[in-house]
Parts: sequence; structure tokens; C-alpha cells
Amino acid sequence: MTNYLLSLPDLQPEEMAGIKELTANMTDSQQQQFFMIYSGKRKRPQEILIMTCLGFVVVAGIQRFMLGQIGMGILYLFTGGLCLIGTIYDLVNYKKMTNEYNLEQMYESARMIGR
Repeated sequence: MTNYLLSLPDLQPEEMAGIKELTANMTDSQQQQFFMIYSGKRKRPQEILIMTCLGFVVVAGIQRFMLGQIGMGILYLFTGGLCLIGTIYDLVNYKKMTNEYNLEQMYESARMIGR
């Protein structure tokens, strides 16, 4: 499992604990399948930070679209990031938003392989 964890950059402590818990009773092939699925869905905090910063000058709400929050993305798009207040909030909380998204994707990936 350690080799698989090295392939996931910027792991947060909650994420690491969840991965260890979910993969504890998996076979090697199930672990490999889990990490392949999860690494494809996982977002890095730096990506969300960059997209949030782009929201100030290009398209407000792009970070929300990336996190699967389509409704909030559309709201940000049409309101200019809720008059930039929402974009500033996202700028401050980008790690928390990314972590929540990644935890959700981690459990979904585990469900996909039948755990």
C-alpha cells in the first residue's frame, strides 16, 4: 500500500486515515484498482487554488465546477463570484473544499470496487 500512497501527492491527514481504513481488508488487486480509480478522481489543492485565482480575472466559479458543484458554479458565474465575496471565501477555504471533495471521491471509489 505504501507504494500506492506515494503516487498521491499532497495527501491530507484525514485523507490518509480514510485510505488506510478503507484499504485495510482489501486484497492487493482491489487496492490497486481502488488507487487507480481514486487517483483519477482526486483533485490537488493547488489546482483548486489556481482555478479560484482565475475566478478573479477569467471565469468566476470555475473551481466550483471542478469540484462537482454545478449549481454553485452557475451561481458564481452569473453573479461574478457573488460580487467576489464568494470567490474570496473560496480562496481562503480552498484546502477545506478540496479535502471534502477528495474524501467524497475516496468513499465513492471504494464503493465502485465493491467494498
